[in-house]
Amino acid sequence: MLALSHPHPASTPARHRRAVPLAPQHHRRRRRFAYVTPSAILLGPDGRPIGSGLGSGPRNKLPFTPPPMAPPGQLYQPFHPPPAPLPDSYSTLDLSQRLEVLRDRLGQWYEYAPLIAALSREGFTPSSIEEATGISGVEQNRLVVASQVRDSLVSEGFPADLLSYFDSYSGPELLYELRFLNARQRADSAMYSIDNRLEPKGVRELARSMKDFPRRRDDGWDAFTRASPGDCLAFARFRQSREAIAIEDCISELELALQVVETEAAKARVELEMEKAKKKAAGEEVDDDEADTAASRPDVPVVRLMYGEVAEATTVLLLPVVRETDGAEALALAPRRIKKDVDLGLVEVDKGWTRWAVVPGWGPVSAVADEAVVVEMADGRTLPWRSAVEERVLVVANRGRRDVVESGIYVVEKDGRLVVERGRKLVELGVGEAAAEVLLVARPPKDVDDDMLGDEEWD
Repeated sequence: MLALSHPHPASTPARHRRAVPLAPQHHRRRRRFAYVTPSAILLGPDGRPIGSGLGSGPRNKLPFTPPPMAPPGQLYQPFHPPPAPLPDSYSTLDLSQRLEVLRDRLGQWYEYAPLIAALSREGFTPSSIEEATGISGVEQNRLVVASQVRDSLVSEGFPADLLSYFDSYSGPELLYELRFLNARQRADSAMYSIDNRLEPKGVRELARSMKDFPRRRDDGWDAFTRASPGDCLAFARFRQSREAIAIEDCISELELALQVVETEAAKARVELEMEKAKKKAAGEEVDDDEADTAASRPDVPVVRLMYGEVAEATTVLLLPVVRETDGAEALALAPRRIKKDVDLGLVEVDKGWTRWAVVPGWGPVSAVADEAVVVEMADGRTLPWRSAVEERVLVVANRGRRDVVESGIYVVEKDGRLVVERGRKLVELGVGEAAAEVLLVARPPKDVDDDMLGDEEWD
């Protein structure tokens, strides 16, 4: 322990002394501190200085904190990596054999990676391991972390045949980039990386986009799905397009987003932004507020059902229901009404059917009840407007009108599924005929209606 003290006057030999002219009192007081020199003080186990002298007083010693003591015979290490079980084939090896396995890379990388952590617990440092095996400290860290990520994939039930994709030499680099994600996100991103054959740089971008997505609640965030790796990556590029200064860079980022986006709602949002960017590139004036309002407002009635509404309605309709996964052929084959007994309310259709919906006799639907059909959609966010939310919806459509016009909204088949698209987009794609025209969209009733008064408010 070092402390600062004044040298003892008697310790200076007489031959080194020289006469110094006296200075005023305030100068002499200042010069006293110019002779301060460091001297060492040895402290004993009780913290008291050993030896004598003016500098040995307890008021002159610096605060002293003894270092942590290691167990006898062991090297003190401030950090210990978490223990990792060794494979059975390596558990019986001695030290020289373990170093040989690492030096010659005997076996798969995820099998010998736990040997690095085991050596660290035994007192080896990254530099000493590198000297003995040739594996650099950076690669040591990558191997250990990648093996932990791989273990988390195994615990999540990741398919074994796909897990072998990471057994190659570049496997640790790919898995290392997923270290910041939770177990579920790691599995999803690993599957996406395999399907799209991503390089380490692409996996890094994917992992960062999935990690940042919950915190980036910018405009348009609601249209993207958190559980979709492609949507998270598309949203990151969607944000970058808005930060781009040049319109060419903005369009380039949006094109990349369209290549990776997965859900229909997110795709519609990116396409809307692409349309605005192309108009700006062509020199046309674009009102952002007007475009956002148009994107959030549907062109057909959207109603929310209420509990007991059907029972209180004076007229009800019985309509066949088709799931969105059934395709356009099922939509065309759904039964049509051929006769109705008004007095007794009997309905006759041309064929048998197993799934029906009872809805109030809305005017637009009653007028075309013979050709009306209901499309059941599991997620309302697939509708082509931003105000749609995640809930099951019923799309009531008219099969009697199939010619596409720009002002309409239609049901079309896409990749074997029934989706809703604006007529303007279908015209741009050259689609002249759809499966049916949308009449209205019915949303499920809420458990709590904020617009209704409670019993206590009536008193």
